Amino acid sequence: MAIKCIARLRSRRVVQDQLQTPNEVEAEGGCCWANLPQELLWEVLLMIEETESIWPQRKNVVACAGVCRSWRFIIQQIVKLPQLSGKLTFPISVKQPGPKDSLLQCFIKRNRSTRTYYLYLGLTNSLSDGGKFLLAARKCRRPTCTDYIISLQAEDFSKGTNTYAGRLRSNFLGTKFTVFDGQSPQAGAKMGKSRSSRLANLRQVSPSSNYPMAHISYELNLLGSRGPRRMQCNMNTIPATSIAPGGLDPTTQAQLNPYQSTPTSFLSKSASMENSVSDQKNGGLVLINKAPRWHEQLQCWCLNFHGRVTIASVKNFQLVASPENEPAGPEHEKIILQFGKVGKDLFTMDYRYPISAFQAFAICLSSFETRIACE
Repeated sequence: MAIKCIARLRSRRVVQDQLQTPNEVEAEGGCCWANLPQELLWEVLLMIEETESIWPQRKNVVACAGVCRSWRFIIQQIVKLPQLSGKLTFPISVKQPGPKDSLLQCFIKRNRSTRTYYLYLGLTNSLSDGGKFLLAARKCRRPTCTDYIISLQAEDFSKGTNTYAGRLRSNFLGTKFTVFDGQSPQAGAKMGKSRSSRLANLRQVSPSSNYPMAHISYELNLLGSRGPRRMQCNMNTIPATSIAPGGLDPTTQAQLNPYQSTPTSFLSKSASMENSVSDQKNGGLVLINKAPRWHEQLQCWCLNFHGRVTIASVKNFQLVASPENEPAGPEHEKIILQFGKVGKDLFTMDYRYPISAFQAFAICLSSFETRIACE
């Protein structure tokens, strides 16, 4: 009964907001439903949040957040960050770190004819389910580089809209990549008037509004030695101390939620470019390939994907944190991102804290580029 009322509340709020002036709406706290007893409202919203463990039902939590300001304030107190709950509730969750205790299982579908890639959250352990759509990317070839435009919508890849999440750009050889975030690093950003901007808390950006947040490089295989590709990811905005026991990344320290200001951890364009030159010196997190082992009977390089990868491919990889100049600890053995092939155009992508779904997706997109010099 409570869930059925949510749709009515939102529709009534739209009509009410159209009839009232902004001053009247502000004076009444947004709508008449804002005057419900806070204790009762808290209990109702808490029950709705606890009963929605997967995405198809999480839409009711999002609907509750859109009723009025007081409802939104309570929801933002109840809904936990993905790294604590393992749930992706709001669109902004794709840019927040994944869960700490386990890998969040996703999969990528490739459409060769349109050169598009779609990221889905797996709702079950089987890949047969449709999944929940998270992000999409379209490949754009240019004379000197290749761009992957990443969007919050499956069909809209415009850079000048609120659906634009960021992009991935490669060099001419396809051996070095830069991940750009389309979200403004300025704190205190106001939510736009459109529905997409209210949900995603993303400001409208111009094509030049890109902020470097990660650099990916593939090692050249000049001698033609056997083995998988070797890659390294320098995460500009994530400190290496975030994976240490008790360590927190800047996003977690700020205790962000979908209705607060944008992450201050995303550096400005100039600052990120300067820091990318010395990630190791400044203590930035560096991800490297987990070393595979050679299987004598199968005569191939092997990694344990725990059943998540079924087809051998040079694209398959597992990333762990680099110990740099320090002795390796248990935190350096944990797989932060793994990617592998399970079908002709179907791939699994599992990630965890401290990277986000957006960062993991961008890293996986770099693996789709064909580079003879690295293989």
